[in-house]
Amino acid sequence: KKSEQELKDEEMELFTKYYMEWKGGKKSDSVSYANIPRFYYRLPAEDEVLLQKLREESRAVFLQRKSRELLDNEELQNLWFLLDKHQTSPMIGEEAMINYENFLKVGEKAGPKCKQFFTAKIFAKLLHSDPYGRISIMQFFNYVMRKG
Repeated sequence: KKSEQELKDEEMELFTKYYMEWKGGKKSDSVSYANIPRFYYRLPAEDEVLLQKLREESRAVFLQRKSRELLDNEELQNLWFLLDKHQTSPMIGEEAMINYENFLKVGEKAGPKCKQFFTAKIFAKLLHSDPYGRISIMQFFNYVMRKG
């Protein structure tokens, strides 16, 4: 009697054979499919205790790493203080604004966790129709809170 793995292997062999016959028996001219990385891994079954534990542990480590990247309350307060300190006049109504030069200065002082938010791309994304080329401090801070 054949084992389950041998049956699966035999089934795969037959499938490949019949598929190649159906396709015309030609090997593909392009082998780019061989360079595509595997992106799906099946979930471990209930009886695969070690694989389940590995999955849980790797997920926990991933979440811890992501959590360390988040800004805590003190860092957010410091960021708000720096943004407020470097605002560029004139204000638009009640809204404080900041130009790109001061934006970069705040980015240098804000610390390593904030560095990812102080890019030209993000500044341009938040830049609307200000005649002085500035962005709203409140809009930027809200962006950081949503993304960070």
